Order: sequence, then C-alpha cells, then structure tokens
Amino acid sequence: MAHRFLLSTNGSSARFAFIFTVSLSCTYLCYSIIFCRSTIMTTQGYEGRRCSPSKNAAGKKLLGKLNDCASLEVSSALDESAARRGSSDVREQSKAPSSSGSHWADVKLRNMSVVQKYGNKKLPNALIVGVKKGGTRAVLEFIRIHPDVRALGTEPHFFDRNYDRGLDWYRGLMPRTLDSQITLEKTPSYFVTREAPRRISSMSHVTKLIVVVRNPVTRAISDYTQTLSKKPDIPTFEELAFKNSSLGVVDSSWNAIRIGMYILHLENWLQYFRLSQMHFVSGERLITDPAGEMGRVQDFLGLKRIITDKHFYFNRTKGFPCLKKPESSGQPRCLGKSKGRTHVQIEREVIEQLQEFYRPFNIKFFETVGQDFKWD
Repeated sequence: MAHRFLLSTNGSSARFAFIFTVSLSCTYLCYSIIFCRSTIMTTQGYEGRRCSPSKNAAGKKLLGKLNDCASLEVSSALDESAARRGSSDVREQSKAPSSSGSHWADVKLRNMSVVQKYGNKKLPNALIVGVKKGGTRAVLEFIRIHPDVRALGTEPHFFDRNYDRGLDWYRGLMPRTLDSQITLEKTPSYFVTREAPRRISSMSHVTKLIVVVRNPVTRAISDYTQTLSKKPDIPTFEELAFKNSSLGVVDSSWNAIRIGMYILHLENWLQYFRLSQMHFVSGERLITDPAGEMGRVQDFLGLKRIITDKHFYFNRTKGFPCLKKPESSGQPRCLGKSKGRTHVQIEREVIEQLQEFYRPFNIKFFETVGQDFKWD
C-alpha cells in the first residue's frame, strides 16, 4: 500500500514538473517575441530618420547648409533624377576630361541639382562685357564648367536694349546659385554702349568686368565675315571700311571699325569703374594657350584654378581649342559652327592701311591697361 502511494506521488510530481517547465518555456517565448518586435520596430524607425551620408566632401559642405534630414532626402532624390534625365544645363555645367576631372565633375552634377532646388536668383557678380568677335563665347563656355560659376547661356542685352524692363526682370533671367557661387552673364555689345557703364555701376559698383580683346583688324574682318554670311548682298569689306580707299581714309563710323578703337570705349568705363575691376583677355592667347588665359580669369574672379590644360585639346579643323569629353558624353565639346569660320580674303594693302589706322589707338590702350597684346 505504501509502495503504491509512493508511485502515485512520484507520478504527480513528474507531471507537475513537466507542466511547470512547459509553462515557463511558453512565458519566456512570449516575452522574447514581444521584446524582439519592439526592438526591430525602434531600429527601423531610427534608420528611417537617419540622414544618408554624403558621397563626397563638396557634397557634405553644400548639403550642410540644409536644415533637416527631410531636406537631405529631397536633395538626394533630385540628384538621382537629374543624373537620369541628363539635363542639358547640368551637362553643360559639368564638362570635364575623363582622365582628370571626373571627381569635380561629379561634385558639379550634385551641386547643380541642389542649386536648382535651393539656390537663389541673384544679380550677376561679374559680366563679360566685350568685345564682339573677340572670343567672348569661348570664355563663357570655358568658365562655366567651373563648379563655383553659374552663367546665363544667352545674351540678355539688359544694359543696352532692355534696361526699361527693370532689375527684377533681369534678376529673373539668372540661374539659381548658392551663396558661394558666382553669377555671370555675357553681352559683348555692352563694351561699346555708352550708357552701359553707368547702368551697371548703379546696379553694383563692385561688379567685376571681363573684356576679351583681339587684334582690331582681325576682329573687323571676322565681324564682316559674320555679317556677310547673313546678308550676302552687302558691299565689299573695302567699300565699307574706307571713305576713300585710294587715299586710305578709314570710315571710323562703320561699326566694325569703331568697335576696335578700344581705348575710346575704355575711357568711358573708367569713369565708373576702377581698372582693377576689369580683366582683359587676349583673344589670340585664348586660342594658343586657353588654360593660361582661363587660369588668369579664374584668379581675377577669386576662384580656385580648376580649369587647366588637361581640359582642352586643339581642334585642327576649326582651328580652335575644344573641351575634352567628360565621362558622361561620347563627344568632346566644341563651339558652334559659326565659331572658327574661314574669313573672307582681304588684300594685304588694305590690312596694312588698317593696321596703320589702329596703331595710335592700340598704343594708348596698351599703356592704359598695362599690357602689350602685340598686334603690330
């Protein structure tokens, strides 16, 4: 009897121990599931709020100006969208050689997408004011690949033709820029417009001015060649350039001749701007040494020298330097078909007469700007 009681007691204890163990295991399992779920949800919430790290130092600097992570996520989405679209504006702004400029070109691409969304439209800090047929388009296209420059691609002609539209209209034409970037525009006719210096000074008396000059005789022939391509029925170059060709009397009222009398126009500018606010680019050296000329332009604008000789190659067909192709493009970037066109043939005697006419103007111009452009 005692033996049967002992067996019954041992069986009950075993069952109790088994049930207790199972209950304890279930309780532990439930707590574990609840705890893990809470941890996973918290971690996911944190990850969703965390800002993505910038891919490069320049991107960090730019994105650091934004206030919160939401802004960073929008910026990242804009970057990816702009890269996929391959927008012409971004591509033009980010031209660089595949061998040496891929890093800063990538920075430029990211910067532009941020600028397009978060930058401001500002009045220009610098202007390319002249001269027509001197090489202004080349300077604009070369300088606008710099990541700290944003340039208007078209000529607004605000200070000569559209001044009555007002500064708000003018500002509205400008590309968006960050505070660290320069806003630039080009209109070559400003240099020979009498009212332009006063009007620009009224906008800002600290504006920096770039003037691209070229041998005035070559410039006049180039000017005539362009006009002839549009109006084939115009008189010959000699008929327009001289009042009396037999006597060698030059017609200085003809615009193609008058533009090259640089000192007369410069004297007007110096009434409103210091000479130190003006930088004169040699149109000839822009062809033979584009990196050197653009290096001096970058110095004048207070920019780091990013545009170097590694960005250029000489196109023998056009007789003009072109930008090397970036990684994102299969073609190198050259100026349009109208640039580098063959000039009309002018008799040597006519060229010599014009050189003699321009000589006193050139000498005074060289003395004033402190440079000898060696046009004789």
